[in-house]
Amino acid sequence: MSEPKTIAQTAEEIVPGVWRWSVHDDRIDFESDAHAVVEGGRVVLIDPLPLADAALKRLGTVEAICLTAKCHQRSSWRYRKQFGLKVYAPEGVRPMDEEPDVLYRAGDQLPGGLQAIHTPGPENVHFAFWLAREPGVLFCPDLLMHGEGKELDFVPAEFHDDPETARASVQGLLDLRFSVLCFNHGAPITNNPHAALRKVLRKDAKGA
Repeated sequence: MSEPKTIAQTAEEIVPGVWRWSVHDDRIDFESDAHAVVEGGRVVLIDPLPLADAALKRLGTVEAICLTAKCHQRSSWRYRKQFGLKVYAPEGVRPMDEEPDVLYRAGDQLPGGLQAIHTPGPENVHFAFWLAREPGVLFCPDLLMHGEGKELDFVPAEFHDDPETARASVQGLLDLRFSVLCFNHGAPITNNPHAALRKVLRKDAKGA
């Protein structure tokens, strides 16, 4: 799976130690977003997209890459070669472009303090990452999208293997404590993300 052609020039800090960068992804003609968790100068990339070398260097020393699903390999293998680090991917994932170094399961603790949360629906082997330390951040990949100037919404059903299971996965996220909700496609929600999740679930139920 190729990388997007566009290279993000800067990354923005959402909350202390959590960074985001985005590109217009030519592969899907939509915004794609990547994140990094930084603590003590150590950097863990989450579903990484191309980022300018200078901007990436400013984050610190890249030590690991964590992938939420097969569809988010993006720049992982190039960065693995560049930095000599390990790529973490979910157990049972369909064959990737290259072999991951470590396979994780639901509930596992990953580098950067991330916890793997199974969120099937887009496909069965699909995970969110929960950073429990304050203020609490949830990285939610392909269940939902938050396009510029638009309200939070489900990724269209045609891109989900099981839309009903995807809804159940979103419902389950309400049990987690977090104050920031990040997406692979769209801007983060930093003001009452649980209310935004409840709203999108109500809207979806009415449209069903």
